[in-house]
Amino acid sequence: MINVCLKCGLYRNDKTVDLDKKIIICPECGHESKYKFLPLFIIFGASGAGKTTICNYLVGQPNDFIVLDMDILWSDRFANPKSINDNFNETWLRVAKNISQSGMPVALFGAGCMPDYINDCIESRYFSKINYTGLVCSDSVLINRLKNRPGWRKSSSGEFIHKQVEYYNHIKLLQGINIIKTDTMDTKEAATKIKCWINSHIMPTY
Repeated sequence: MINVCLKCGLYRNDKTVDLDKKIIICPECGHESKYKFLPLFIIFGASGAGKTTICNYLVGQPNDFIVLDMDILWSDRFANPKSINDNFNETWLRVAKNISQSGMPVALFGAGCMPDYINDCIESRYFSKINYTGLVCSDSVLINRLKNRPGWRKSSSGEFIHKQVEYYNHIKLLQGINIIKTDTMDTKEAATKIKCWINSHIMPTY
């Protein structure tokens, strides 16, 4: 576990990072550890934008990156966080940074992981760069997708749909991120675009 110092044994997620020397430094005892600074890729969007479908498509392909659906770790404790350890995005960044030490960058597919949320996380310091792609589609397509989901998804209520459309329209206004419109292409084409985008940014710095 990277947050545990190999010398003093204390847990600190706020270690000092030195990209040039490729090390992380324990703020308690000053111990230096070698670290592979890799890019992180985050693909986000409103519910119904196509995240899970595209993620599942990419999982079965040979990739130079690890693909993970953030929903697999969701639990009720993340809904009302009481501490930094209950923060969903912090948890996923911690998972991603540990996985990246295998030498392969991670691509996370999730809903509430916009740049402002991720960049404010303590764990965000452990990546050479965090790259974002927002998945969007038209209001009508998004609404149709949500209404046609199985009942257990609880996505057909007016309140839920309104929140997702509102979130989707907010994503469209974000600056400096990659945007992919999922209603203008099939799953294979959208997944290929994301794969090409990731591959174009994979530049190991270790």
